Amino acid sequence: MVIVDTGFWLALANNRDRFHDKAINVLENLSESLITTWPVLTETCHLLLNQLGHPALENFLHMFSQGAFSTFPLTDEHASRIEKLIKKYKDLPMDLADASLVILAEELGQGRILSTDLRDFHTYRWKQHKPFKNLLIEN
Repeated sequence: MVIVDTGFWLALANNRDRFHDKAINVLENLSESLITTWPVLTETCHLLLNQLGHPALENFLHMFSQGAFSTFPLTDEHASRIEKLIKKYKDLPMDLADASLVILAEELGQGRILSTDLRDFHTYRWKQHKPFKNLLIEN
């Protein structure tokens, strides 16, 4: 499974995004399933609607309803880890969506991600010291 961040979804939807062509190419050549979190899903829906309008939001939700990706269920047990992560990376700062993806990497036992965020996912570590491998940027 490959973890997906908001920036990837936005690049995929916006043909004016500098990562658009790369996002399409990576998606077309990826043989693994995609997974994200509900905070990323929420953030993506909000930004798609505000930046690209209702058709982009509808297309994204159609992809979701057709099983193009799955979501990881955060639970109350993740709250203390979210709090620790947000405190640790307060200088970036880290938001809930990014913290949820670090937790997802820890749960999956791997940090392969699709993200346009060059700085943060280069800095974040899952399981305290393991770096993310950004398949969108590093390919």
